[in-house]
Amino acid sequence: MRYLTAGESHGPGLTTIIEGLPAGMPLLAEDINKDLTRRQGGHGRGARMRIETDRAQISAGVRHGKTLGSPVAIFVENKDWKKWETVMSIEPVPAEKEASRKVSRPRPGHADLVGGMKYGHRDMRNVLERSSARETTVRVAAGAIARKLLRELGIEVAGHVLEIGGVRSELTRDYSVKEIQEISEASSVRCLDTAKEEEMKQKNR
Repeated sequence: MRYLTAGESHGPGLTTIIEGLPAGMPLLAEDINKDLTRRQGGHGRGARMRIETDRAQISAGVRHGKTLGSPVAIFVENKDWKKWETVMSIEPVPAEKEASRKVSRPRPGHADLVGGMKYGHRDMRNVLERSSARETTVRVAAGAIARKLLRELGIEVAGHVLEIGGVRSELTRDYSVKEIQEISEASSVRCLDTAKEEEMKQKNR
C-alpha cells in the first residue's frame, strides 16, 4: 500500500491517492472525516484551523460504499483559496500581480532555502506553499484509510504523548488500547497523565 499527496497550502485544495487497498473494503467519507476533525482539535491550533472545516470528497476508487481495488482518490477543499485566487492562480497573471506576494527571503527553520536551491525557485512561495502544515490534511486522510483497513483485520490503533518540552508523563500502570483511546482523546495534548497536562500546555505556548 502506498500514497501520494498533491496540493498547495493556499491552492484550490489538497489531494491524496492511495494505491493497494483490497477490493470490497467498506469506506465512507465519514470514516475519514472523523480523523480530519480530530486533526483540527487540541491545544495550540493556529488561525488556519478556524478558517477551514475539512471534509473528504472521495472522487475515485469507491462505489456504493466499497473500494473497487483501484486507487482511491481523496480531495479536501481549501476554503481560504478564495482570498488567494490571484496569488496562487493556475493560469498566468500579470507580472505586477505575480510580484505582489513574492517571498524572497527564506524563513529560518523551514524548507524554503533548500527547496529553492533544489528546484531553482527565486520565489520561495513556490516552496512554502507545499512545505506546509496544511499538507498534513491529506496525510491524515490517508492514515484514516489505513486505520480503517486495520480495523477490518481486527487491529485497533492507539497512541499518546509521553513528553512535551521536557515535561514527561509519569505512567504508573499499563493501559488497554481502549483506555488509551478514550483518555488521550479527552486530553487537548493527547496525554494520559492528566496531572502533567497543564504543565505541558505551558511549555507549548
